[in-house]
Amino acid sequence: MPFSESDDSLDALLDRLAAHLKRDGLMLVTVESCTGGGIAAAATSRPGSSDWFDRGWVTYGNSAKSDLVGVDPVLIHQHGAVSEPVARAMVRGAMQRVDANRVAVAVTGIAGPDGGSDEKPVGTVFIAWASGADEHVERCHFAGDRAAVRDASVRRALEGVLERVPTAR
Repeated sequence: MPFSESDDSLDALLDRLAAHLKRDGLMLVTVESCTGGGIAAAATSRPGSSDWFDRGWVTYGNSAKSDLVGVDPVLIHQHGAVSEPVARAMVRGAMQRVDANRVAVAVTGIAGPDGGSDEKPVGTVFIAWASGADEHVERCHFAGDRAAVRDASVRRALEGVLERVPTAR
């Protein structure tokens, strides 16, 4: 799990998220690449998370993105796995596979230490959120080593879910 149990700010974020999701009768769904299941692990580390966490897919490889959540391989070839179109396709694929009362988040990025380029340096992460018909994708750049990039990605993904839960605004 990327975060320790003593991370008070993450605990507070998860408590707020859980309260808002439960109040709205929503369940969280995740599709994760560079975070490797870290969002799901953080969520399910909380007692009672089965009341607000439904499922998660770890789609680390390109074929997993296609096989598990239906990302078109042509899209990956054209834009790269770390891209806005692929993040959007990941979150859409998740929403197509679940019931209507779900909020989804998808993450794809380059955690490093290798794999970056001038266009997409290490620390580049695309996070997509969906709730109902609402979708949003954000390009982020997180500094630090692999663990720091992954931790920041998990935190931003959860913050973004909270921002998109209707009663949390």
